[in-house]
Amino acid sequence: MEPKTDLKLNKKIKILFRHRSMEMGGVEKVMLSILNNLDPEKFEMTVLLNLNQGELRNEFPSHVRKVFLTDGKEDFSKNRFFQKIQLLQRKWKLEKFRKNPEKIDREILKNEFDVEIAMTYNDFEPVLNSSNKNSKKIGWFHSEIDLPKLQPLVPKILGHFPHFDHMVYCSEKIMQIMHRTYPNLQYPPESVIINAVPVDEIRKKSEEKIPDFKNRPVFVSVGRLHTRKGYHKLMDAHHRLLKEGFGHSVVIIGDGEELPNLLLQQKNLGVEETFIFAGNKMNPYPYIKNADFFIMPSESEAWPLVISEALILQKPIIATKVGDVDLMIEDGKTGHLIRYETSEIYEAMKKFLTDKTFVQNLKHNLINIEEQFDNRKIFNEVEEIILNLVKTKS
Repeated sequence: MEPKTDLKLNKKIKILFRHRSMEMGGVEKVMLSILNNLDPEKFEMTVLLNLNQGELRNEFPSHVRKVFLTDGKEDFSKNRFFQKIQLLQRKWKLEKFRKNPEKIDREILKNEFDVEIAMTYNDFEPVLNSSNKNSKKIGWFHSEIDLPKLQPLVPKILGHFPHFDHMVYCSEKIMQIMHRTYPNLQYPPESVIINAVPVDEIRKKSEEKIPDFKNRPVFVSVGRLHTRKGYHKLMDAHHRLLKEGFGHSVVIIGDGEELPNLLLQQKNLGVEETFIFAGNKMNPYPYIKNADFFIMPSESEAWPLVISEALILQKPIIATKVGDVDLMIEDGKTGHLIRYETSEIYEAMKKFLTDKTFVQNLKHNLINIEEQFDNRKIFNEVEEIILNLVKTKS
């Protein structure tokens, strides 16, 4: 069903999406899915990146204009000395634009927009500081506000919230935590819009041929290498299982700042051959499809896109019960939910390795799982928010 509007539009609505860069991540995939599915007959879409950087930087649809404030690391010199100079130049340029946002409009965008969208809390400040004071501002919020590691940023995030014209949460639980933690905050109009999943695209891309895994059975996980992803705990559980004679391997698809610490842990535990860091993959779906199991040991998530992707590829899943994961997975039927504890990761992996009947029941229950994904409804909700804001603007 198409979103209703009695607004007579003589021209396309101009939308600006702001984001830092396009590393392989859930938020970046969400933004790409929105850009691919909003009606280009209604909307003229521009993406402004701070850095032209990341594996997904060239994945924008042809009808979307991409601009950026400065080059990404992919365009840097291979010479270390020149790299340092380029980094300093980049830092100076970003600071110049931060202090003088009107320069972005004048030198980069050369356009005015009806709606400006901040895809994460890191994008809140540049959107709210836009020199285009007449545009409607939409924020997207993906984080649990009570996370200890987020606390240094919370005062600034709270200060930004009331200045948006609309706030979108990617899960019901994220919104509930926000209101429970800060009940007296002045909230803008709000919506919960879960992350869309391109079912056909995932299935098609999963058919790509890859080399077979060396050590089976295989647990695969996809995510940025960050402490809250829980890979250090997963490695400890893996090591304990190997010591007890339960042969298997773990393959991690992703990259990030935690890699040096994880590689040191890998070496200390002696699991270099069985706990594999495969790096980022433009197409992670064949790895999920060809693995025996999928595991997500995160300390925190909202509505993790990767769980939807693993469900569509009908993988038995072990996942921590965080965010709205318990709305995505029916515990004991379409997956196995655990607490963020090494002992529970260990017990769950052991169950998957030893209880064939349990695993077969999970696989059977996943056969028609794709029916729970209604993408058109999600994109219609996004369009409705934008159209209503523009209507109030006019």
